[in-house]
Amino acid sequence: MANTLTDLVPTQTPEKLAGDFGFTEGPVWHPDGYLLFSDIPASRINKYTPGGKAQPHIEPTGNSNGLTFDREGRLVACEHTGRRVSRQAPDGSMATVAGSWDGKRLNSPNDVVVHSSGRIFFTDPPYGISPEESEIGFNGVYRIDADGAVTLLESDFGRPNGLAFSPDESVLYIDDTERRNVRAFDLGPDFGLTNDRLFIGMDVEATGSPDGMKVDTQGNLYVTGAGGVWVVTPSAEHLGTIGFPEQPANLAFGGGDYKTLFVTARTGLYSIRVNVAGIGPHQP
Repeated sequence: MANTLTDLVPTQTPEKLAGDFGFTEGPVWHPDGYLLFSDIPASRINKYTPGGKAQPHIEPTGNSNGLTFDREGRLVACEHTGRRVSRQAPDGSMATVAGSWDGKRLNSPNDVVVHSSGRIFFTDPPYGISPEESEIGFNGVYRIDADGAVTLLESDFGRPNGLAFSPDESVLYIDDTERRNVRAFDLGPDFGLTNDRLFIGMDVEATGSPDGMKVDTQGNLYVTGAGGVWVVTPSAEHLGTIGFPEQPANLAFGGGDYKTLFVTARTGLYSIRVNVAGIGPHQP
């Protein structure tokens, strides 16, 4: 297991892969060898193939943010102005998976992960709407089951944002951009959340709050936040922060060995190499 930052991340300068976007977010690697990521203001999902250029892939997207793939390899997106979690249909269109809870419209779904069971977990802060547009009245974390039922898991968040499972899926990490911390929850047998605890805080004098998160195969957490990308051990030790030319918003492991960390940072897409493979979405 890692004792220092360089055990996990060799000293290097991040490589800029693409730029001139509005605000990049939601990167996700496909095993076929390409990366998808959102440009929120442009309402566009872009496709980047290593060695090539980023090209428009889907538009409009309801100002999509977080992206992932489900167990069948279908793209799942959180849409800010669409106010829904959507999934790509065989004809390429994005169909609603969840757009409401308890008869009320969602705020603006932000980030999403899919459990190996196929259940979808997502956060719902209000970044894509004005305060008076919120029908629910709080910012929650939800689960979508196979039958389409939407269950509220937690409502005690300022601005719930990024989320990631531990390698064995026994723990769900969720960060709170407003409170500048990451919390950990145990995943119960009913797929509910228990044992809520503070995992790590970011109360430091640096620009940036916790946003996107991913986990490597050793359980180390990579969190975009204050000063860059935080690297945190499973025991909540902050090993160090990786700096980037622009403030990172989200990240994803990819490449053939899942040792390339792709980072969406404001107007650009960057990458670095790591020593321990990361975990991508479950694929068929």
